[in-house]
Amino acid sequence: MKIQKTILTVLAAGIILLVACTRNEKTFTASFDGKTGEQKWAVPDLNPEMPSNWETFEYLSFDLTATTTQRFQLKLYDKEGMRRIGVHPFQGAWVRVSVPLFRFKKMNTQGTTMSATYQAGLPGCWLNFHSGPFGSLGQVDSLGIALVSPIGQQSIQIKNVELTMEPQDTIYSPIPLVDKFGQWIPAEWPGKVADEAQLKASWAEEDAALKPGEFKYSKFGGYADTQLKATGFFRVEKVDGIWWFVDPEGHMFYSTGSTGIGPRIDVSRIQGREYAYAELPPTAELTTPVPPGQRPGGAADRPAGAQAGRGEGRRQQGAGQQGSGRPAGYSFYTWNLYRRFGADWYQKWMDFTVRRMDAWGLNTIANWSDATLGGSQRKPYVVSIGGWGNNSATMGMPDVYADGYAATVEESAQRQCAQRKDDPYLIGYFIGNEPIWPGREQELVNIILKGEDTPMKAALAKFLEAGDTPERRIEFVYATYEKFVSFVDKAIKKHDPNHLNLGLRFGGSAHEHLIKASKNSFDVFSINVYGYSINRDLLQRIADLSELPIVIGEFHFGTPGRGLAPGLAQVKNQEERGVAFRYYVENAASHPAVIGTHWFQWLDQPSTGRNDGENYNIGFLDVTDRPYREFIDAVIETNKRFFDVHSGKVPPVDRKAIVN
Repeated sequence: MKIQKTILTVLAAGIILLVACTRNEKTFTASFDGKTGEQKWAVPDLNPEMPSNWETFEYLSFDLTATTTQRFQLKLYDKEGMRRIGVHPFQGAWVRVSVPLFRFKKMNTQGTTMSATYQAGLPGCWLNFHSGPFGSLGQVDSLGIALVSPIGQQSIQIKNVELTMEPQDTIYSPIPLVDKFGQWIPAEWPGKVADEAQLKASWAEEDAALKPGEFKYSKFGGYADTQLKATGFFRVEKVDGIWWFVDPEGHMFYSTGSTGIGPRIDVSRIQGREYAYAELPPTAELTTPVPPGQRPGGAADRPAGAQAGRGEGRRQQGAGQQGSGRPAGYSFYTWNLYRRFGADWYQKWMDFTVRRMDAWGLNTIANWSDATLGGSQRKPYVVSIGGWGNNSATMGMPDVYADGYAATVEESAQRQCAQRKDDPYLIGYFIGNEPIWPGREQELVNIILKGEDTPMKAALAKFLEAGDTPERRIEFVYATYEKFVSFVDKAIKKHDPNHLNLGLRFGGSAHEHLIKASKNSFDVFSINVYGYSINRDLLQRIADLSELPIVIGEFHFGTPGRGLAPGLAQVKNQEERGVAFRYYVENAASHPAVIGTHWFQWLDQPSTGRNDGENYNIGFLDVTDRPYREFIDAVIETNKRFFDVHSGKVPPVDRKAIVN
């Protein structure tokens, strides 16, 4: 059966490649040599048969290959304006791409989080569509490809450009793209695994060298030489104008950790593109135990239930359900753990992960991490909880005016918090992630008014009877939000009075209205900020308006290569990832309100993409469970300095990373 399946797969791949080769259309190349630039072509040059009015078509389809994984901007020039989305290409592979044209026309409003709303995975690349500008496509005259800060000489090629009514996505060549270790076949890099013997030798070398570091931590990761009031649980306190976490024994604590610490990086959309993999991992042997009512360990993607973003279901196949106790999908990383540790790989993975954290100076198991490891009484951890009725049809805003809403929130809090209320290792709860409506309040109001009749719609209509102005619409949105976070906070504190409400992990920035409306419901204000540094004025505004300490819930730096994209903040190489880490976190920690910085994420993402297509090189570890040594050495140095930097005793580092 396996031989027959292999033969059929090879034949199918051969037919696809034959079709691609026999089309023999002209190739259009955009070349870049270390500088931001754009190549532009007139539509008739790309395809003389293409019309200028694209309004009645569904897809822009074309063949694509790129020497880099860096995101490029795909621009359509209409006589009424330019339209733009981002494309993350597979490296060194010819693929067929069908871009839904509606992505150029209007910013998406369907979803509850930013990642679920603004990106989508395709079989041979993935899309990002939040930056715009957006508009009609009735008079398209040219198409452009732009690349920002390319590293070295790179090229992006397209051919067979046409408008279609159905998607034509597929992978042409080379086939397969991913080897049995989960590595990208078309790319080469120093240390790429050739065989299992090499891999095991590398593992043995790390095992022998891994020793606890000198960080002067207490049992709970606080600074052992400090002493404040001990309450048996984590809390926050301002000391001499500087905010700190305080650990259960009363030691000052700065939270340094990584999200997604888990034994899985699932590969999405296996079905229909099995031919892209030299060999698929087994499943039964790689199932991780799942505590009742919790997500499976190590799901390194964003919240369970996040939309894939394409809006068509048919492209999101091959993965099991989160929370089922079965594998959520195929994981090459888990397969490598099985190779490393054998049948009892899961317990050994947990033990080794704690050893790594001790050696690297990480004192926090941050968001989206393995539930069993987090509750193992070995390291402080945070938990993300939900069940608040967030509705993708209203940009994630729940209907707090509905009968029984408060009871629903309380039931969710009781179910998730009561079991944890006596755990001294739990720092606190995040209650949401990167809502999409902040900054888009007018859109939200219009959606509510045009939507189904609901208690929230009725409350809005009644509110606007006293005056319908942009300012009053914003006032309603934040009054609704304030009700929401107040309901949640009261429910959490009722069922767990011992732990902190760490807030909602806002994405990128926070408006004055948002900060003020959060002030009375959070113990900590959390925000995810991707960039080379975090704006000090933003930190000060949050601190002044909220009077709360701040946790940076996510940030990262990546570099293109190995079939992986560079993430949301690109640097030149692995060494520069470490330089960027030190600059970002030390400058953030030097602010007196910042009490934690959490990296995203523990593992590289899968090269063929997670559920929404993301395939970033942003891990402490690669898919073969080997650390990025240059990066980790920098992390260790900064983790040794956090107390002095945050106390104001020493200045943060001032060297910035090289981007390209």
